[in-house]
Amino acid sequence: MRSIVAFLAIAAIGSSAFAQVQVVTTVDGKKLISNFGGAGATGKSTDLRWWAKQRNRRSQYDAIIDRHAAAYGVDPVLVRAVIQVESNFDPRCVSNKGARGLMQLMPETAKRYGIRNIFDPEENIRGGVRELAEMLETFHNDLPRALAAYNAGQGAVLKYAGIPPYNETMTYVKRAMSVYYGTPYGQATSFAGSKGPKLKGGFTAPVAAAMLPGMRYLGSN
Repeated sequence: MRSIVAFLAIAAIGSSAFAQVQVVTTVDGKKLISNFGGAGATGKSTDLRWWAKQRNRRSQYDAIIDRHAAAYGVDPVLVRAVIQVESNFDPRCVSNKGARGLMQLMPETAKRYGIRNIFDPEENIRGGVRELAEMLETFHNDLPRALAAYNAGQGAVLKYAGIPPYNETMTYVKRAMSVYYGTPYGQATSFAGSKGPKLKGGFTAPVAAAMLPGMRYLGSN
């Protein structure tokens, strides 16, 4: 018998809650959290301007984020952007596909990185930052492709030679890019150069080839 799944929109609590997070209840009573709403989602979940305002959101996990970001040479602002989109900084978040924790690691990914407690913020962030660093290295710091690979898998990005035409992945990349740069993804923007050590993350030469279907690259200064 096919399972009947009921989707209940999670109640918004405070200004940090957002509409695309859902509680998924299966017939056996098990509850999962999905961080992507359906195609008809409205409000904050589809407003890239709202996502842009979440840039560099501070949390109780800052020390952990900064430590592992430094260890793997990843911009901590990028790590916070990924956590914002992945879990809204909820360490107990579980997606309907089985991804878990702050950075939504799949169990097999956690096992590959020697993570014993996938819900532990320290271990989860360590594994997530390492995965993000590997995707950035694989795709030569091409951030849209690296983010797409973090969401859909490296194989999918290689298969399509760019961002896969999956609604979830395209939405994910647009949200993460908007949070990271603090501006709705696709708008013309000027980014200030950093005087500190070079970190992984940011636009690179191949970015134009990785743009989302239907989007136009407006450049940067």
